[in-house]
Amino acid sequence: MISPLEIKNKAERSFKNYLSSLVEDIDLFPIEIAGNKKPNKDISVFHKEIEKLVNDSKEKKGYGYSVEYKRVNTRNNAIQDLPQKIYFDTETDYLKFIDKQKEASQFKIDSVMLLVKYPELKNFIISKPNRIVKNAGKWQEIIKVINYFVENPKPDLYIRELPIKIHTKFIERNKGILRELLDIILNNEVVNNEEVFELRFGLKLAEPMIRFKVLDKSLANKYFSGLDDLALPLNLFKNLNIKLSRVIILENKVSLYNALTIPNKKDTIAIFGKGYSVSNLKNICWLEDTQLIYWGDFDAHGFDILSKIRQYYNNVQSILMDRETFDIFYEGDKGKYLDKTELPNLLDEEQELYKYIRENNLRLEQEKIPRDYFIEAFEKL
Repeated sequence: MISPLEIKNKAERSFKNYLSSLVEDIDLFPIEIAGNKKPNKDISVFHKEIEKLVNDSKEKKGYGYSVEYKRVNTRNNAIQDLPQKIYFDTETDYLKFIDKQKEASQFKIDSVMLLVKYPELKNFIISKPNRIVKNAGKWQEIIKVINYFVENPKPDLYIRELPIKIHTKFIERNKGILRELLDIILNNEVVNNEEVFELRFGLKLAEPMIRFKVLDKSLANKYFSGLDDLALPLNLFKNLNIKLSRVIILENKVSLYNALTIPNKKDTIAIFGKGYSVSNLKNICWLEDTQLIYWGDFDAHGFDILSKIRQYYNNVQSILMDRETFDIFYEGDKGKYLDKTELPNLLDEEQELYKYIRENNLRLEQEKIPRDYFIEAFEKL
């Protein structure tokens, strides 16, 4: 039979729907909780389950779930009053039971404040109410930032130069939610088709540092005094005057560290792509004359990044992003959703794997692929 803990877990899972209903002005109550209400065949166990169910109910505690019973004649337990329906009759009963009164109260304040200023956010709040809850305590500052961009699209300033009365690091720390909202509120004409926040919303971007590993010891000795792990400002990296035959772009930092264990590769460097920051590598002329290799995570975003790199260079080959490797090492991890059913610039087998991974929300990180396996793959280059 369903327990009070199961009732609480089910009630908590419905909290998102409850929040959405507030914005939609829909009355959800009473909220019924589905679950197993069959009596245990052991009458002593059954009585304990009923006792626990009653003791945690509104009947005993004054709030929480209510239980409706139906008198039935059971084969094993004779005449018994069995739970027929479990439900939360009122908002107060529901919120107090799951201890969400404060969150709900703050959500009401924040959602009203947002909708008064920007009614076009209604669908966003309905579909993602947890984003409002997660950012509680920040909404006045967030609205200040939105107001500024509405009044000053593409300001062409550094983030910390913006004349907004907020903490100097506020925008940097809250780029995710700010991007979601600005994408909805700003006109398409003032939103650039860029992934990097600053470039997307017309801000100056501090020159990024390009980190790379030199995989050829003779190159490291000749040009970098033996150093093989370096970072250069983008403008200096663009002007490197070194003859390279191969450049490997790696999505994450752990893979970059592992790259140093690759046996000496003549005229080769490995670059830390840093996810979507790989866009920093566009328009570097000398990359066009090298064999470009990309190794990313097995998830929708890894293939999206591969697609973007091929927008910049048509000589990009992926490595260890094939179905065989995925099937060998996949451990059941879940990825992040990407709202793109198909990606340009992928080979047929890459497109097929992307669709499979995206539709099933799968993820295999580079770190999960054993060293010996990727060393063998890179030695074949």
